[in-house]
Amino acid sequence: MAVMGGWNTETMSQEPRTAEVTHTRQEALAVLRELVGNPAADFHDGQYEAIEALVDAGRRALVVQRTGWGKSAVYFVSSLLLRRRGSGPTLIVSPLLALMRDQVAAAARAGVRAVAINSANQLEWDAVHAQLAADEVDVLLVSPERLTNPAFRENQLPELIRRTGLLVIDEAHCISDWGHDFRPDYRRIADLIGRLPGTVPVLATTATANSRVVHDIEEQLGAGVLTIRGSLGRESLRLGVLNLANSRDRLGWLLTHLSDLPGSGIIYALTVSAAEDTARLLAEAGHEVLAYTGRTDPADRERAEQLLKDNRVKALVATSALGMGFDKPDLGFVIHLGAPSSPVAYYQQVGRAGRGAANADVLLLPGQEDREIWQYFATASMPSEEKASAVLQVLGEAGAALSTVALEARVDLRRTPLELLLKVLSVDGAVERVGGGWRSTGQPWFYDAERYARIAEARVDEQDSMIIYEDTAGCRMEYITAVLDDESARPCGRCDNCAGRWFPSDIAAEASDAASRTLSRVGVAVEPRLQWPSGMDRLGVPVKGRIKAEEAIAEGRALARLSDLGWGGALRELFAAGTADREVDPAMLQACVQVLKEWATGTAGQGAWSGQERPAAVVSVPSRGKPSLVDSLARGIAGIGRMPYLGSLQLQHGGPAGGRGGNSAYRLAGVWDRLVVGPELGEALSPLAGRSILLVDDLVDSRWSVTVAGRALRQAGAGAVLPLVLAQAG
Repeated sequence: MAVMGGWNTETMSQEPRTAEVTHTRQEALAVLRELVGNPAADFHDGQYEAIEALVDAGRRALVVQRTGWGKSAVYFVSSLLLRRRGSGPTLIVSPLLALMRDQVAAAARAGVRAVAINSANQLEWDAVHAQLAADEVDVLLVSPERLTNPAFRENQLPELIRRTGLLVIDEAHCISDWGHDFRPDYRRIADLIGRLPGTVPVLATTATANSRVVHDIEEQLGAGVLTIRGSLGRESLRLGVLNLANSRDRLGWLLTHLSDLPGSGIIYALTVSAAEDTARLLAEAGHEVLAYTGRTDPADRERAEQLLKDNRVKALVATSALGMGFDKPDLGFVIHLGAPSSPVAYYQQVGRAGRGAANADVLLLPGQEDREIWQYFATASMPSEEKASAVLQVLGEAGAALSTVALEARVDLRRTPLELLLKVLSVDGAVERVGGGWRSTGQPWFYDAERYARIAEARVDEQDSMIIYEDTAGCRMEYITAVLDDESARPCGRCDNCAGRWFPSDIAAEASDAASRTLSRVGVAVEPRLQWPSGMDRLGVPVKGRIKAEEAIAEGRALARLSDLGWGGALRELFAAGTADREVDPAMLQACVQVLKEWATGTAGQGAWSGQERPAAVVSVPSRGKPSLVDSLARGIAGIGRMPYLGSLQLQHGGPAGGRGGNSAYRLAGVWDRLVVGPELGEALSPLAGRSILLVDDLVDSRWSVTVAGRALRQAGAGAVLPLVLAQAG
């Protein structure tokens, strides 16, 4: 079925439900045909019903329809009809910049005057405000984060609410705690709805929502919601699952068969490192691919999106940063290296394919590490009662607004989870964002442990459902749409279980070798800390500003990141909770030696020894958890490198306090003055005054342990201090 901007451009066979065609329908159909430039265009089932509810009845509606059904047709047509009736502009809350760009572009092609206000177009804000004041805007798109911005909330939002003719909540599953991509900022929309005049219609749309999410959205929209749910099955998608033994085989399969996949597409990976490693491997093999992750510069993201839309690259190798709303109707395939944590999230991502094409291939290559990754992200997103209470206590005692940076020196939470927690507390009314930061509202706050327990249980159920999807012998499309509570779920006749395996499983020997070489690559730069965290005086640490050059460490090396595809797996096992301490594995030691060789020769585009002289000796950071591992690694490196091992720094005051996961300020406070150069080490260092030292540790996360240890060595007379560690977190 031909689709233009999500609208059906072919005549549909169904007739209106009644012989009498209403004036609104005639007008809406004329607008649709004008927008798409096709005099034969007609509505899909449910499209006009939603438009009628919004335009004629001023109702609140929830539309749950598969990707490509044409949800944008509903709000663009409704917007123009309401504007003709004298209503103000439509306000669309849209979650992603990529989605906003596509929506603005689609509106412009259709003759709808649409503008956006988001973090990427601040230079255009004044012009947008002028257009709004002149009533020259039909549709305004804003991000949910804008709704929490104090200046926007106080200066622009009241006037927008007064003039809004239609409120649209796109990707509305983000409203729900139960949704796979819940965003606290989206919960503010319920407050926004409550402030709208009762005559203003509201539309919520999503392509992926089960009954639990639908019910949650309906409750937030208010009484009298019209819910239109269609079949979620996609006839264009051919689903399949290929279980391979390990990362080498998955990458080898991609190298062997990427060129055979139809058109251009998306390769999803679960972590940033996996996406970057995969993109590098494919590019080195001659494939036109680009990485697209949370670490990708915004300008590079936009360029990558456009190159894929123009079919000038074979694929984007992406994390969930590509996310919702990416609009390329002819996307030919979606491959997953590792499974998302729920069928809802998976179907959201595969729904990018086959929107305007008759056929698209969707293949899942599960990984043994999937559950471990799911657990990490699920845990990271759940608020803690202890941390929430600490934040509220600090804000309550402050008597004034505190910035996020100031809060970090008072509460042991990293920036991202701290900001997430503040948003949750803000939505619950316990804190508010104002000029200068955050302050307490004084309103009582209750930690709903029962609700969070239910959410955690639901996420485990979703993970189990994803495993069942991988293992099922039945129709994959029927299973995944049934999990989304689609009552019309039925066998598709196209997936690998219905029609037989449609994809090859062979792996070329040269592809397997290339994948092995990629996975065996070693060496990740460990960037030195350059600045002390703010507010350290509050934690009893007398430092601020830049770290003095004569006290700073040099750039170091890690064998790999914990999230890497290659050595990352072995390192994750080594540092998993409950793993016993043991001496370093010989193969891992030899891999570290390879890191040193490449470091010494300045390969991989990095300077030899980070621009410093060859280390004259080896010193280790004392470890309470892995003493045998660190000692054997340091001694092994010293012996192979023919360098003296001078011993370890000493633990003082019981050694480092705290553990992984705290914020930068607390992590520094936890190691400050606790790693010292003892008399024996000081004596051994004395003849080497001014010479470089190789500092060996097992794991770096915040990098403050090696920074403080290196500072102590430099104060004891060492020259450059070059850290070498087994693993880098992240």
